[in-house]
Amino acid sequence: MATQLKPRVQCSEAEWKARQELAACYRIFAHLGWYESIYNHITVRVPGEDNAFLINPYGLLWEEVTASSLIKIDGEGNKVGDNPYPVNLAGFTQHSVFHKNLDHAHAIVHTHTPDTMAVCSSKGGLRQSNFYSCFFAGEVGYHDFEGITVRAEEGERLIRDVGKNKVLLLRNHGPVVMGNTIYEMFLLYYMLQRACEIQVKTAAMGDPLEVSDDVIGVHQRDRDNQLTDEFGKLDFEAWTRKIDRIDSSWRD
Repeated sequence: MATQLKPRVQCSEAEWKARQELAACYRIFAHLGWYESIYNHITVRVPGEDNAFLINPYGLLWEEVTASSLIKIDGEGNKVGDNPYPVNLAGFTQHSVFHKNLDHAHAIVHTHTPDTMAVCSSKGGLRQSNFYSCFFAGEVGYHDFEGITVRAEEGERLIRDVGKNKVLLLRNHGPVVMGNTIYEMFLLYYMLQRACEIQVKTAAMGDPLEVSDDVIGVHQRDRDNQLTDEFGKLDFEAWTRKIDRIDSSWRD
């Protein structure tokens, strides 16, 4: 039986808010089926602290994650506090390098959903063939498969390949999506997941109808005119209300 944790850890109010939002994010992804057993990760930086972030306990399903059970980890992979759960090395190795080196990587998610993995495993990658994928055209990095991401030296190539983008498709593996806020990361992932689902379905029907670069330019111009610092917040809050009605234990 898993060790029962106290309903609240000793931390700042800012960290507690980050813990609750991250726990809610795990529950939302679980509700939508966007997770892989006890694997994959969503992480956020700890507000006001250098090189510290929160990650899921290795051994819990995403639907079991709570604010208190999240593990605080430093930039060297050491647990901060007395959390009894271990940390998946692949999660630390991959996410820590982005948190340390990219200003816009406040919140990061990596998944193995079938549709996103299918796109990552196709030669063409994400194609500009549907409404959602057009949001990402020209703004996606690609990283060749090197096996399980547990070796620190791969970090240099991950940073090189993501560039200034917020989406990195790990070829033959799965996507990494990051954002300046947890809200931005969530909505970007939501749209990427939809883009991949539609692309896979379209491929099953025949040749996709590609959108021209000129239309992409207009599409992204209009997108940028609507972007604010709270991009994704309304969506995140709506889904939080949804999972709260189902089970509010994530708040503990």
